[in-house]
Amino acid sequence: MLANPTYLEAMAAELARSPDYRILRRLVARPPYKPTVGQEVRTAILLDTETTGLDHAKDEIIELGMVKFDYVGDGLIVGVRDTFCAFNEPGAPLSSEVTALTGITDEMVAGHKFDDAAIEAFAEDAVIVIAHNSGFDRKFTERYWPVFEHKAWGCSMSEIDWRKHGFAGSQLGYLLTGAGFFHQAHRAVDDCHALLEVLAFELPTTGSPALALLLETARKPTLRIWAEQTAFELKDSLKRRGYHWNDGSDGRPKSWFIDVDETALDDEIAFLRTHIYMQDVEPTVQRLTAFTRFSGRI
Repeated sequence: MLANPTYLEAMAAELARSPDYRILRRLVARPPYKPTVGQEVRTAILLDTETTGLDHAKDEIIELGMVKFDYVGDGLIVGVRDTFCAFNEPGAPLSSEVTALTGITDEMVAGHKFDDAAIEAFAEDAVIVIAHNSGFDRKFTERYWPVFEHKAWGCSMSEIDWRKHGFAGSQLGYLLTGAGFFHQAHRAVDDCHALLEVLAFELPTTGSPALALLLETARKPTLRIWAEQTAFELKDSLKRRGYHWNDGSDGRPKSWFIDVDETALDDEIAFLRTHIYMQDVEPTVQRLTAFTRFSGRI
């Protein structure tokens, strides 16, 4: 006989009061809500893709999941507006590696094609798009649908220092557990629902929802510094400093680069001059905002 849900909840609440136990609740997707007339809210989209590979220039999206939600200025999530989930049959059979990674088979995508107009309409009123690896998802989606080229983007994986706020890491599974939930994800939209609860979680270090911190970070301009034509033997020094290598295949410089806050620009250029180039150089610097950051065009 199944225990009474009220009794189970009382047991969970009692355990949660003890420092010797942690309670994980099964994630249940929030049902759509109706906005209150006159309430000032902003609309955002959580987005996740599954693809045939990592190359945004040639690989294809085979699944798109989105959750549209409303929030208020302090980052408090008000409710879910709508959800979207769809498959897309690619131009060639899926590899065994893709099926093993995503759980998606040729039979699941057979005959499915994205409704481009529906996707554009779904995303049109969002003021920001958030993904848990926007450096990946943005490049793919803006190639398919122009609406995503002109949106502000935030990355829940890289724009919050999750370890600093007590989490074991930035992987979505770690974050969901830290927020007190578990789920058995099968589809891209399931991960969007999971990310919604992670962003709704009140960080003990700030007393505010994680979404508030993400929005604050996304709004700040950053500067991308390109350390071009550096000696090969200096690669380890650059890596230790936090630089990333770009191989030039995407049209950007074949070079090491780093993204820094505006206040760190002078220190970074000083580092390059004294430790890398050994001379007074002026490296290429790009200013990035939420509208350009993570784009394959920058």
